[in-house]
Amino acid sequence: MAKDKTAYVCSNCGQESPKWIGKCPSCGQWNTFKEIKIAADTGRMAATSAAASAGRELRTSRPVRLKEIQGQDDRRISMGDDELNRVLGGGLVPGSIVLLGGEPGIGKSTLSLQTMLRLRNMRILYVSGEESAHQLKMRAQRLDPSSMEADNFMILCENSLEAIFQHIKEVQPDLVVIDSIQTIATEEVESSAGSIAQVRECASALLRFAKTSGVPVVLIGHITKEGTLAGPKILEHIVDTVIQFEGDQHYMYRILRSMKNRFGSTSELGIYEMQQNGLRQVSNPSELLLTEDHDGLSGVAISAAIEGVRPFLMETQALVSSAAYGTPQRSATGFDQRRLNMLLAVLEKRVGFKLMQKDVFINIAGGLRVTDMAMDLSIIAAVLSSNVDTPIESGWCMCGEVGLSGEVRPVARIEQRVQEAEKLGFQHIIIPHYNMRAFAHKKSAIELHPVRKVEEALRTLFG
Repeated sequence: MAKDKTAYVCSNCGQESPKWIGKCPSCGQWNTFKEIKIAADTGRMAATSAAASAGRELRTSRPVRLKEIQGQDDRRISMGDDELNRVLGGGLVPGSIVLLGGEPGIGKSTLSLQTMLRLRNMRILYVSGEESAHQLKMRAQRLDPSSMEADNFMILCENSLEAIFQHIKEVQPDLVVIDSIQTIATEEVESSAGSIAQVRECASALLRFAKTSGVPVVLIGHITKEGTLAGPKILEHIVDTVIQFEGDQHYMYRILRSMKNRFGSTSELGIYEMQQNGLRQVSNPSELLLTEDHDGLSGVAISAAIEGVRPFLMETQALVSSAAYGTPQRSATGFDQRRLNMLLAVLEKRVGFKLMQKDVFINIAGGLRVTDMAMDLSIIAAVLSSNVDTPIESGWCMCGEVGLSGEVRPVARIEQRVQEAEKLGFQHIIIPHYNMRAFAHKKSAIELHPVRKVEEALRTLFG
């Protein structure tokens, strides 16, 4: 048996060192190096025995010339979920390892369980280190009652990595789910489950198993209160795909966002709606986000935004009132507060509206968090509408980035934004003047209002 080695790993960035260092040379953080014990390669041994039992050939590596490599796309496994397939880049790649992260109670286990229950033609091993088999059966019965008769779905409640590999050897699954990686521990490392050494070694062993056997592995991980994945940063380097499940527990919408993907784009986005019987795919989020009727109400503007590669329209709500205390409040929900302060400064300096002694509150309807710069124009329009208590007419929407000099800058993929607004029945849309080049030889059913400055946009809206 090979002798175990000891190394020091930075808990912030994953930098390795043969000895302890006070300051990490990679990320610059102090006192982040932790001693870990490098265990034996249990993942490769498990893959070797599993492949031998199933009569499959173990994947090995050898040097090949670049011209000898066949240029073909990877075979994908359809997950039976269009939103998840989109975020994964077309499906799950055999031999890949995927990390699904999210806040506690956001729906990670629900999403993974209901997705695996749909895969009736694959043998699946669902390893749970947090819940009992009885709890999982009650949840599966609520999500998909017809799955009770399926014989391809097996549940294992185990925390030992060695025991998990032993069961994998016996079951010979086509897909393995680990819920969660922070609860799994190996006997080769003398520390508690969830520590840096345990998470690193367990993830590395599962990676070696996935790559050598060709069986895809899905890891479910927790995130910290800062919003980052718990455990060492090297956990994100190990896996092929990192998917984050976001959303507010007080709202029904959930967003599946790809943070890293070696087999596809990271700009894809999946949207779900939490219901009593599980998560429902939302193919057209604009209709759900614009169901309320706000005729006659001030402080509401509709923006044509793009998250990932998907366009959708959403409500921007603003409330401007006199400051009750000496210092005015600036609060934003679902929008960057620093950018809100910048837009308010532009509105005061370039347009001439005095908001120094006003409280300003911004809310993106639906509990979504949007980072699209094209929201700037709707933020300013909603603030001004609430300030003068004048509603914006129905049938109007807008998009445009606002610069510090008050100009309306062009935005990307303007055709998709206009088509989405036209599909939902809007009659007018305010766009940056520079983006009119895209419609030089096209006719649209929706009326386009190009503007160069913020004053022109506000004059178009309010006269």
